[in-house]
Amino acid sequence: MSKRIFIVHGWDGYPEDSWFPWLKKELEAKGFQVFVPHLPDAGSPRIFKWVPKLTEVVGTPDEQTYFVGHSMGCQTIARYLATLPKGTKVGGAIFVAGFFKHLTGLEDDPDVRETDQHWLGTPLDLAKVKTHLPQSVAIFSDDDPWVPLDNQDDFKNKLASKIIIEHSQGHFSGQRDGMKKLPIVLQNILAMLK
Repeated sequence: MSKRIFIVHGWDGYPEDSWFPWLKKELEAKGFQVFVPHLPDAGSPRIFKWVPKLTEVVGTPDEQTYFVGHSMGCQTIARYLATLPKGTKVGGAIFVAGFFKHLTGLEDDPDVRETDQHWLGTPLDLAKVKTHLPQSVAIFSDDDPWVPLDNQDDFKNKLASKIIIEHSQGHFSGQRDGMKKLPIVLQNILAMLK
């Protein structure tokens, strides 16, 4: 059974955005099956839409199933993992600009605030997530305008993620930062897939 990798975009993201097409191509060239699902209504993401969509796309997860998430995609992966039956394990996950604590610098728009509260105000059992996730890496940037570095604490302490802090990479976004490749992700997912 070949390894499957699911790349999960974030808030306002889409499959052709940013470094996702590059990563998909690189991984497919090495013989992996790669999926970049289009999550519904990305401008106004909701747990009750995104987690079921990821569940549908993944089908039956196993130890050959891996995830790469960006921003809200990291929340989506964690919340998806929390729904898995006891004893189910996936291969691992790479979290890029993920957050469980808080976001900063959001515009003062009621819809933006509501989305922020929807995700951060809905409980998430990270201890349960950890039971399904044997290994993970969380990558942050020291100048991310939205995801402050203290978000790393939950990844480190509750998910036992390896923490990587990059310098001056913003939000690792194609739209904002013009990022079309992200070698640090490829390097870490390949190390995990060995």
